[in-house]
Amino acid sequence: MAGLSFDVLRHGKKYKLTNYGETFEFTIEQMLVNGDFKVKDHTTLERYFLKDLIKFGRGKDFEIRELES
Repeated sequence: MAGLSFDVLRHGKKYKLTNYGETFEFTIEQMLVNGDFKVKDHTTLERYFLKDLIKFGRGKDFEIRELES
């Protein structure tokens, strides 16, 4: 597993997550007390929870990277 851990994700920052060949770009909108994050997708403008992206597991290509502003 390369990239960032969930502990270093910050409110208002932009990130790119790759998992099982799919790529998601999002902004952290809210950090929740249960360790989850409410995010806004850059492509669809949909809002969802970060854990929804990894609820089926982490693939060999799992990676989170911060995007430039």
